[in-house]
Amino acid sequence: MSGTTRHGTSGDEAHRNLLYGPEPDVAGAAGYPDAPARMGFFTDTSVCIGCKACEVACKEWNAVPEDGLELTGMSYDNTQGLGADTWRHVAFIEQRKPFGGQEPGVAHDDVDVFAAASRLGTDAASPGPGATAPRPDEAPPGAPAGEISPVSPDGRTELRWLMASDVCKHCTHAACLDVCPTGSLFRTEFGTVVVQEDICNGCGYCVPACPYGVIDQRKDDGRVWKCTLCYDRLGVGMEPACAKACPTESIQFGPLDELRERAEARVGQLHAAGVTDARLYGESPDDGVGGDGAFFLLLDEPEVYGLPPDPQVTTRDLPDMWRHAALAAVSLTALAVGSFLRRPR
Repeated sequence: MSGTTRHGTSGDEAHRNLLYGPEPDVAGAAGYPDAPARMGFFTDTSVCIGCKACEVACKEWNAVPEDGLELTGMSYDNTQGLGADTWRHVAFIEQRKPFGGQEPGVAHDDVDVFAAASRLGTDAASPGPGATAPRPDEAPPGAPAGEISPVSPDGRTELRWLMASDVCKHCTHAACLDVCPTGSLFRTEFGTVVVQEDICNGCGYCVPACPYGVIDQRKDDGRVWKCTLCYDRLGVGMEPACAKACPTESIQFGPLDELRERAEARVGQLHAAGVTDARLYGESPDDGVGGDGAFFLLLDEPEVYGLPPDPQVTTRDLPDMWRHAALAAVSLTALAVGSFLRRPR
């Protein structure tokens, strides 16, 4: 007769409690037999305008403290990354390329911004201070009179912004949850991963376990904090605050299976429009974390956005590690016993 797992599932279903690989019923494997559909985020970065409404809404609803307000001087993105006090982070990536092209991030170390500013209004491509369109008798070739000039009227390579609202991925196989010794991290009936700060002991094991570098400790008390996917709002039928606040629907919330279908259709639409670099990130159940509960449509390689190209759940090899450790312990014990028995009397 088949045995049962610690979650009460039969032996035939034990494969659902693996530390890696596809998991079709995340909530069921966590002990919710009648769970609702798994919920998640699909973030379409192609329509993100960098307004940071999601960051503000997240902080307001979850009472997340301000994160320093330190100006980096490198970008409009001054939150820099996810952390204990930044559960949503809008990244700004500047590139010298058109919308559909592909090129690594561009540095501007050799640009004299003061000299460039002194030439404003004097270059042939600049119609003058305060002007938004060339006069009818001065329109450059390719620009209809009285309308805005082409992006690159002189063959220059212009800049584009890649903007993306990053968040905890709510992994199918969440290493942070696996290594938590107090049960502070738990899987909800919606398939998301939540921290219970009141029982977090601040050990920090979950911080290096996260393959995305999402979860973080607060310096003042040592406990860890991250996105909860607004678990309190989900429980009463509301959508997360960030998705509610997003003006362009870049952040979409709903059943994960529906979001994946919607995302595939969106990629096809962009490819048909000539944006061949569009690709999905984190949507596949066959990836190293079993698929993310929050996945993205990107317009460049994941590394450009600061995302790992091939994330792996860090607890995947724990069984093998324990077996090797046990084998090593047995071998050392056998050597010690053998040495003792062979010792001259």
